[in-house]
Amino acid sequence: MPKTKATRPAKSAPTHEAMNELQSAYDYFNKELFGGELPACLITLQRKGHRVMGYFSPQRFGSNKSKKQTDEIAMNPQYFKGRDHTEILQTLVHEMCHLWQQHFGMPSRRSYHNKEWAAKMIEIGLMPSSTGKEGGKTTGQHMGDYPIGGGPFVVATKALFKSGFAITWYDRAGDIKKPPSLITAPEGQEEAGEGGEVKTPSGTRRKFTCPSCDATAYGKGSLKLICGECMKPMG
Repeated sequence: MPKTKATRPAKSAPTHEAMNELQSAYDYFNKELFGGELPACLITLQRKGHRVMGYFSPQRFGSNKSKKQTDEIAMNPQYFKGRDHTEILQTLVHEMCHLWQQHFGMPSRRSYHNKEWAAKMIEIGLMPSSTGKEGGKTTGQHMGDYPIGGGPFVVATKALFKSGFAITWYDRAGDIKKPPSLITAPEGQEEAGEGGEVKTPSGTRRKFTCPSCDATAYGKGSLKLICGECMKPMG
């Protein structure tokens, strides 16, 4: 399709701004922290629960035009609000370390952060921590991190901010006030009572929640459900 005035995206278009900022940050850190060796990936905006700031999914996308596949780095825009974007960039680089390990290392089981990944994080200037603070474990299933003072990540990030980099758009979900009846219960259900049970047209059902991504499901209280995304028991 030829690029006409109607089809050419405006430089100020929100989609262009949001994705260009993330792509430019990826390219910048790839060069500064990974020697430019990381392959391209597809960066997406995803909301998988308020506890998840981002995730990496290997070979998640395939091309309709060829047999090519590409990895995904997903970022949660609910965390983009505010002027201090250091933590956003930490999340991006955290997931870039997973991408590095996928192509140049030995990844562990799904979602596990092993010693090789931890060593790479420390090398590029982020200290892995199960608590997100000093003293936390450096390996495990659910991991946070914090910048190492004077390390490569801190130096590179300061230079990036000095160049005028910023994240423009954020998800306003936390700003929008919803009627109480719409906050917790799907259509046709009332808010959960004791034990997570709700009343539906077909009877009383229990609310099940994934401990990792906060996905919810409703069913008989005797059911034993597993989250299809995280493969973890829902309680």
